[in-house]
Amino acid sequence: YLDRLRQICDQNGILLVFDEVICGWGRMGANFGAQAFSVTPDLLTMAKALTNGAQPMGAVAARQSIYDAITDAGPERGIEFFHGYTYSAHPAACAAGLAMIDIFAKERLIERARAMSPYFADAVHSLSDLPCVVDIRSFGMLAAVELHPQGAPGSRGHEIQKRLYDSGVHLKSTGESLILAPPLVAERKHIDEIVGRLRTVLSEI
Repeated sequence: YLDRLRQICDQNGILLVFDEVICGWGRMGANFGAQAFSVTPDLLTMAKALTNGAQPMGAVAARQSIYDAITDAGPERGIEFFHGYTYSAHPAACAAGLAMIDIFAKERLIERARAMSPYFADAVHSLSDLPCVVDIRSFGMLAAVELHPQGAPGSRGHEIQKRLYDSGVHLKSTGESLILAPPLVAERKHIDEIVGRLRTVLSEI
């Protein structure tokens, strides 16, 4: 799919943008999803794990040709990619980002995520036997459990999210899909606990 999308964009002069705010920095078992799928976008957005959430920070990576087109059109010695945001390049956020990159390397978190991904996928997909489950999708250390809708759009997902929180598991619901994104330091026992509590709650509805 992504290979074909890359071809279509190239054939029609369209920029391909990957939003890797959630799936970047190891979540896919690679530095970025672009690398996991071997497809190079023209622009790539990132945030969240960039500072481990300790400081707000986002970034955009661009192909050299795009970077040159923007900077060459600007004033000589002007600020690159100037936006004028109040907190651009904030020292504390940049320090948190550098510390995060150092920890990722020292603790080999991307390799750890890649090794844990098959176990996580097997655990999450084991929930497919539950009557309330429509579909389960996963890649790397990210998964979605889609539920049969009931009532107003998103109401069932929201109700399950609240019940899970009361049981000690916090996750996000998007519509009727429950999003699972465990920490990259999670061990098998943590995966078992998350999926076990999820099964208990889903079995009660």
